[in-house]
Amino acid sequence: MERPKIGVGVCIIKDNKILLGKRLNSHGQGHWAFPGGHLEFGESLADCARREVLEETGLLIANLRRGPFTEDLFIAENKHYITFIMMADYVSGEPVVLEPDKCEKWQWFSLHELPQPLFLTFTNLAKNNINLAHYF
Repeated sequence: MERPKIGVGVCIIKDNKILLGKRLNSHGQGHWAFPGGHLEFGESLADCARREVLEETGLLIANLRRGPFTEDLFIAENKHYITFIMMADYVSGEPVVLEPDKCEKWQWFSLHELPQPLFLTFTNLAKNNINLAHYF
């Protein structure tokens, strides 16, 4: 049996909004999610967050801090993740789709006006009564 993977989602904050991307060609296709990806061997959560954000969006981020984590079980895809959310402040740049095979577009959203459908990580945050605003 395969072990769970470690995912890192990055909640980038700019003017009280967060950046979300519409996923393509992977589990959660068509759902809105944080930039992020898999933690690599020997990599810290903060280094993973910086790398993934730069690779996916071209943005520079700072003030990385640990947020909540979720346990995400994708039944249909037979995938199990422990996802660490890293909170980060926006520094500079405009979000660009640098991995067009993985993301359709990037957009900033208020926590009070999130798009639908949201990636499973958001569902699990809500199930556990975790409010991201507490981490801003």
